[in-house]
Amino acid sequence: MYVFMYICSLERDLASRKLQSQENEKLLGIIAFGDSILDTGNNNNLISLIKCNFPPYGQDFIGGKPTGRFCNGKVLTDLIAEGLGVKETVPAYSDPNLQSKDLATGVCFPSGGAELDPLTSSITSVIPISEQLENFKEYIRKLKGLVGEEGANKIISNSLFLLSAGNNDLGITYGILRLIKYDISTYTSITLPLGCLPILRTLHGGLMRSCGDDDNKAAELFNSKLLAEMKNLSSFLPQAKIVYVDIYNPLLDLINNPVKSSFSAPDRSCCGTGTIETSVLCNQLIPFTCDNVSEFVFWDSAHPSEKTYMIIASPILQDLKKNS
Repeated sequence: MYVFMYICSLERDLASRKLQSQENEKLLGIIAFGDSILDTGNNNNLISLIKCNFPPYGQDFIGGKPTGRFCNGKVLTDLIAEGLGVKETVPAYSDPNLQSKDLATGVCFPSGGAELDPLTSSITSVIPISEQLENFKEYIRKLKGLVGEEGANKIISNSLFLLSAGNNDLGITYGILRLIKYDISTYTSITLPLGCLPILRTLHGGLMRSCGDDDNKAAELFNSKLLAEMKNLSSFLPQAKIVYVDIYNPLLDLINNPVKSSFSAPDRSCCGTGTIETSVLCNQLIPFTCDNVSEFVFWDSAHPSEKTYMIIASPILQDLKKNS
């Protein structure tokens, strides 16, 4: 489940005083929370199997270097930041080479394998969203030290906040409500057809590796429940503008009609055999990794390729620009 938010301000009184003037202000930063869909390298220094700071990950990224992005190139965080004119890539907050200047235009807190439920993250030894929010508070303190309190408030007030979390996370409602204190101004939700991920085709799709109907139905049901919860949020946030962006169907269309976008392999991934390899299983020692990643909807068995991200980012950017 991918959730995109535009946050008006950290302080309600500041938001109410400056709401009108903010409408004409430029987007200043991108800040992300969540899991591997948005992670740009926060797992690199963790003792965890959920990491990807090694080849062939990053083979099509700037300089051909693996950065901890679960992709062959850029992920949605980068593409949205670039598409909105903020910056070309969004650095991981835990990057030891993070520059002070990066703080002023936003950073990335997501951790591959993380969920809103801390138990899930503890099992995978990654950074739960609750801890990511604590890191965000630390980030604000650093930002205030860099540009002052007024400057920090201006940056936060004019930043796009992204959240990506799992479709089966039962804690989603509570997680979202915890974010209310950050005065959400625009709230957008996106769902992927989980049952069509190559790894779930392998595990749940039988001999023919068909899309897992139960997984897709669960994603659809979960999304409908989130939509209902988003409506409830409107009563808590009367000044909020809540927008739903559908990428479930666009991605499913890429899978069902791959030729339209010059894909030839919608049911398996580029890395390894294309059926099960992700994270540490997708490495240079695994044979069979493709030479033509542009023909694959998925880079590894659980994550889209950069080309797919670029295609699904396009309507997201259109909606964000239209509703900003």
